[in-house]
Amino acid sequence: MEAEQLEVLNFIRQWAPFTALPEEVLERIATQVEVAYYRAGTIILKYGDPVHDLYLVRSGAVELYRRNGELHNRLSEGSLFGQMGLLMHNKNRLPATALEDTLIYCLPEALFNELYEGFEAFSDFVEVGESTRLRHAVSRHQGANELMTSSIRELISRDPVSIGCSASVFEAAQKMTDEGVSSILVLNEDSDAEQEVAGIITDRDLRTRVLAAELPSATPVAQVMSTDLVAAESDQYVFEAMLTMLRYNLHHLPVLHRGKPIGVVALSDVMRHESRNSLFVVRHIFRAQDADELATIADDARACFVRMVNEDANSHMIGSAMAVIGRSFKQRLLELAEEKLGPPPVPYCFLALGSMARDEQLVVTDQDNAIILDNGYDAEAHNDYFAALATYVCDGLAACGYSYCTGNIMASNPEWRKTRREWELCFLDWIDNPNARSLLNSAIFFDLDGVYGHLEWAEQLNRLILRRARRSPRFLASMARNALLRTPPLGFFKEFVMEQDGKHNNSINLKRRGTAPLADLVRVHALAVGSKARNSFERLNDVIEADILPRGRGPDLRDAMEFIAMVRIRHQAMDLEAGREPDNNIEPENLSDFERRNLKDAFQILSQAQKFLKFRYQPGRTP
Repeated sequence: MEAEQLEVLNFIRQWAPFTALPEEVLERIATQVEVAYYRAGTIILKYGDPVHDLYLVRSGAVELYRRNGELHNRLSEGSLFGQMGLLMHNKNRLPATALEDTLIYCLPEALFNELYEGFEAFSDFVEVGESTRLRHAVSRHQGANELMTSSIRELISRDPVSIGCSASVFEAAQKMTDEGVSSILVLNEDSDAEQEVAGIITDRDLRTRVLAAELPSATPVAQVMSTDLVAAESDQYVFEAMLTMLRYNLHHLPVLHRGKPIGVVALSDVMRHESRNSLFVVRHIFRAQDADELATIADDARACFVRMVNEDANSHMIGSAMAVIGRSFKQRLLELAEEKLGPPPVPYCFLALGSMARDEQLVVTDQDNAIILDNGYDAEAHNDYFAALATYVCDGLAACGYSYCTGNIMASNPEWRKTRREWELCFLDWIDNPNARSLLNSAIFFDLDGVYGHLEWAEQLNRLILRRARRSPRFLASMARNALLRTPPLGFFKEFVMEQDGKHNNSINLKRRGTAPLADLVRVHALAVGSKARNSFERLNDVIEADILPRGRGPDLRDAMEFIAMVRIRHQAMDLEAGREPDNNIEPENLSDFERRNLKDAFQILSQAQKFLKFRYQPGRTP
């Protein structure tokens, strides 16, 4: 083999899809490649030109355009183009121009066809675009264990046992005994609301609310039933049902199909279905007797994270499970704090903010939290109690692995302990008078969730945010500009741009440059369409349904979010398994070719989404 051919061989074996080909095939390719040179500004292919070669960029840069003249992509060393023309009647679809002096390796059509027919990895690569390739990459990692893929209706072994609202507790107990069940649904007897569930009664309710209270057996079930019903939809996964039961401390979960009950799932059903998961971590949390015992459970939470990653759970499942564990730590710490300090002098609601509120929490996280106080709060009389409570919780969270917030967004900071009215005025001011500080606060506080106390106060704030923000184009435009401050780590030629911050020099921070800007831009769209969801994937579903994105961009964004999140998640799990402290930074040399290629595709989608965000939300323009 001649020296020029050896150079070709050494080059092509570095790049996909050639990396998947046998060595003897690579050697044959190297002998058939022709070399073409194009000066900067030279047109390589026009729209409709005949295509009889596959083009591989050896050096330089090439720009591809759509028919309307819009830039489609910018290619650098190792990139292919011309494949779609070869696959579509030898007519070029994307005009190509040399951006700078460029050297091209040309593979003849006959060789391309031979590789396409003979090697699946080659054909898979060349027949799809960036978006489709990324979608395949995401679906490749969507496998999961039975817990993750099973529908909750698979746990239902019988029709629901029910009784009418007018029945007595004696009749309810008798029917539960005859049917051999530990709960019974109470149905609304209004003919216009046939089979509507009004409440539920369990064995525990009969013990605590009837026998212990010495109520007569003729007491109507409506008097003792639980009416603040939490239910699951029949198409939900088992893991979602489990997280719901953990979050609300439920032992029985009614399952509805189109609003009608089709069964009841007990906690024991879920435990039998899957015995090793976050359920047991949460149970240990609530059984802990003090903050020191809670701190010992932090390792179990990390082990749960690694187990879910190894079971191929997706990012939504992992983020939800870790958020439930985080909420449980907060809830138990608050219970312990009240045991130590006594009952609170006025009602309150403890808030989770940021990734925990969005159900997107991982193992590398700090704590963002705040407190809503009753309007009857008197600082002189009550501040010492809530300062002590907040300090106890924040210190406890730090001991459990949730580091202190470097920006001091914590309930231990008196600035973030406000009355209901003060929070309302604060949020309205942030929306009506956006500035750098208020926009930063909005990005944190507008992802909020109540975890303890009067949870309805958190929902009232969420509704206030949605009402006001949706009607405020100036605020949305300001949020959009703020969301563009963190850009994806791609340079002019789609090469990775490294962090230069000392400790993590020459690495990429996947949170700062990937998942965070994605969450930011999805939040803006979600506020604009009035989405009530907090999770970024659920928000994106609402945005797609509202039809405000260019065609195809919504699914592309979903795939980009999933792929970037999973690369971040897998590398954190690898760090934990290797005994290293995990972080959000990855070094490109530690990425596989698969991850490197698809990360570039995902970052490109993020870049396009940010350009659209800038276009759509402009001052004075109604979205």
